[in-house]
Amino acid sequence: MSGKSLIPATVNPDLQKERNAASFKVEDFASWWHGGAEKLKFKRDVENYMFQDLKEDADLFLYKSHKDIYEQSIMESIEAAKKLRKLQEERNPGGDDIWPTLYSSIHVAGAMKAGNPFGVQFAMVVKALKQQSTDEQYEEFGKRVANFEISATYAQTELGHGTFLRGLETRADYDRKTDEFILNTPTISAYKWWPGGLGHSSNYCIVVAQLYIDNDPKGVQMFFVQVRDEETHMPLPGIDIGDIGKKMGFYGVNNGFLGLKNVRIPRTRMLMRNAKVHPDGTFVKSPASVLTYFAMVYVRCLIASNASTLISMAATIATRYSAVRRQSPINPNEPEPQIIDHVTQQMKLFPEIATGVAYRLASNYLMSLYVLTSKEIEGGEYGRLPEMHAMACSLKALSSYDSTNGIERLRLACGGHGYLTSANLGNLFVGATASCTYEGENTVLLLQVGRYLMKSWRNVISGKPLAPTTAYLAEANKDFGNWTGSWENLVKALQFSAARKTRTAYESLSQRLKSGQTEHEAANNTGIEFIQAAELHGRAFIADTFLKQFRSLQANSGSVSFNKVIENLLELFLVQTVLKFMGDILMFKRLTPIEISSLQTRLEEVLTKIRPDAVAICDGFDYRDCTLASTLGSYDGNVYERLFEAAKKSPLNQQPVPKSFHEHLKPFMKSNL
Repeated sequence: MSGKSLIPATVNPDLQKERNAASFKVEDFASWWHGGAEKLKFKRDVENYMFQDLKEDADLFLYKSHKDIYEQSIMESIEAAKKLRKLQEERNPGGDDIWPTLYSSIHVAGAMKAGNPFGVQFAMVVKALKQQSTDEQYEEFGKRVANFEISATYAQTELGHGTFLRGLETRADYDRKTDEFILNTPTISAYKWWPGGLGHSSNYCIVVAQLYIDNDPKGVQMFFVQVRDEETHMPLPGIDIGDIGKKMGFYGVNNGFLGLKNVRIPRTRMLMRNAKVHPDGTFVKSPASVLTYFAMVYVRCLIASNASTLISMAATIATRYSAVRRQSPINPNEPEPQIIDHVTQQMKLFPEIATGVAYRLASNYLMSLYVLTSKEIEGGEYGRLPEMHAMACSLKALSSYDSTNGIERLRLACGGHGYLTSANLGNLFVGATASCTYEGENTVLLLQVGRYLMKSWRNVISGKPLAPTTAYLAEANKDFGNWTGSWENLVKALQFSAARKTRTAYESLSQRLKSGQTEHEAANNTGIEFIQAAELHGRAFIADTFLKQFRSLQANSGSVSFNKVIENLLELFLVQTVLKFMGDILMFKRLTPIEISSLQTRLEEVLTKIRPDAVAICDGFDYRDCTLASTLGSYDGNVYERLFEAAKKSPLNQQPVPKSFHEHLKPFMKSNL
């Protein structure tokens, strides 16, 4: 395409009208959302630096082949790494607040349109090496990974096994004679499958394998394995490695497979901060088995945070588009209104905005709990681990489900245009839906939460202390009390339902055990109730966190207008959540029709209150156009011009007549004469 751009230099008047009518300062929201004015400025400075010289055709990568997309992803990710390193040296030499901390951040993802094959290296591998390797091991090879002298990924999932880690088939047999481990993937289903960057981007990886000493299984352990030559990048002997093929999303991330055949590594390449193997073959167990998977706990916290980002990005796109699009008069003789004026459209948009905020607050709390747990582990205290693991499982599962479903609702809210690749809603969707299965399949994770709740209920019965996030279970045997409809009352209703569901599931489990079923059979047959209790537990936690964070904001924020915006989002989130789970609540608490209908009235009223501020709230998320990468969601709102210009850039439109016309279509039509 050549010639002048079709896109006006001005902002769409309907979108500008929305901004002018907002009841609060967008900067107040942006500052709060990003953790304070200083952090917001830091984010913007980094974005300015990273995006200043982006290529205009970067968004056209989806027209390329799988191979060319991968090559682009390597080029862009290395260029981004160079920029972040340089910026780190300029702003804070010797620090790590920019490089590598921001390398996997959504805020620089706009500089890596095709994906980052090294995201796992810095989001997971470096952290796993710090937590699982000894100080000597980290000096030997951990620092090399952290400094990007070598590239590495985390190889756990297999072709035949994913979330069920005890079922992994990859073996590491200890050989006393040579002081080495011998690694093998004995069957095709034992092949490592899915690790990001494994295909052609990594020359090392952490291999999660079953440890055997004298053919005696010692459980799952981690091993640091070289898979490619550092100079030639050729696979090493015994290594079968490559890319798993094109996926629904994560196009350039180079997810790979790995087969191992009699691959020998030194004994000192087993990560031995916790579990250990001595030269004579003596095995020392980890003080807490879950420590082997603690890196996954961090990633699950990260997934919850990313889910908040993905759904708030989609909400920004759909809300801006809804302010620009005009269609279907409400009154027959009036002009077509902005579709955001239709209440049904508001119901598609505003709850997802509130959900994004709720998950941001919940994931922030979860991450603070993770930091606290990490410090306790360093001091040899492991008591908080079960609660931390359960909450990470719960929030990972619910956030990935809700972001996936929410983004699809927002895509549908954009009508046919939302189906275009240039809208970028499809790309956000495939990013969200992938997280439903990676780092733990959601059903399995919720079952783990259910089992944790069963253990917690046993503590209720025996009068033992409960973890802070399950303390509400103690109220299950009491009467709910009066229904007032206050926020605290709504949160209590969710907690009460979760507690009663937990009790009911425990009773069902106990009955099955009494009938002669084994513990595992009984747990399997009570699985549906486990998941129901686990979901309510997670919902109650998110609602409680949102309410507590708002109360804290009320006490500390001086902006009444900004507080009112968050109050409206809280009201919408709580009322909608309670209405969604009303069936569960009514199982344990009787409500009158008037009490239930009053919630519907509140829902409709709060949509009206949010309506004038919806665009400004999305502006407050502070996403750059190059991050949103959407023809429908740009800041200027020039939707139709951007759609048309994107269409004109299609490679198919670069010549008026495709060669297939002359080679196939024309000869066929002429043959009918």
